[in-house]
Amino acid sequence: MNTNMKSISNIIIVAIASILMVSCFDSKQPNYQYMPNMYKPVGYETYGEYEIFPGNQEAMLPAEGSIPRGWQPYDYPNTTEGLNLAKAELKSPIPVTEESLLNGGKLYTIYCGVCHGGNGDGKGILVQNEKILGVPSYADPGRTITMGGVYHVQMYGLNSMGSYASQTSELERWQIAQHVMNLKAKLEGTPLLTPENSEVEEAPAPTMEAEAETSVEQH
Repeated sequence: MNTNMKSISNIIIVAIASILMVSCFDSKQPNYQYMPNMYKPVGYETYGEYEIFPGNQEAMLPAEGSIPRGWQPYDYPNTTEGLNLAKAELKSPIPVTEESLLNGGKLYTIYCGVCHGGNGDGKGILVQNEKILGVPSYADPGRTITMGGVYHVQMYGLNSMGSYASQTSELERWQIAQHVMNLKAKLEGTPLLTPENSEVEEAPAPTMEAEAETSVEQH
């Protein structure tokens, strides 16, 4: 009888201990955590000072020589000399196709038409409303407009026009340049750029698919 009582008592004690232990369990908060950062990632605040960064600096700079994903180095400087050099020697790396001409026209309407006008005569809606003045026509005899020059101006801007390098990709800038050259040709009554009548001398250049590649370090 005593043995049975002891067994029952032991069972009761084990049951109570088990209940107490189970009652402390929390499926969302395990008792033991291996690699706790896997459960509770450190939430760094933007521009906060943390010991993990050298010198407790607020933010890390990109590695020296690295470039953003999809961005191709551009070797012509933002100077008058750089612009003139781009006008003289920078060639388009893309062929003239119906697709590129069509897309160039759409992009021109979005980014350029409000100032330069739909046909490139310098009479966009902002000029007509006198919000901005002094935009010349692409057919102005005092201007030297080339494909490379148009691309360069999109990269850096010129006078009151700002840069469009952050809004457009390399491919899109060349497509816009093609459209600009066609607007100039229409105003001057000269032959247009078409897939059959291409005056673009293709130059070797990185593929436009570079936007899909990861950042690389220049060597």
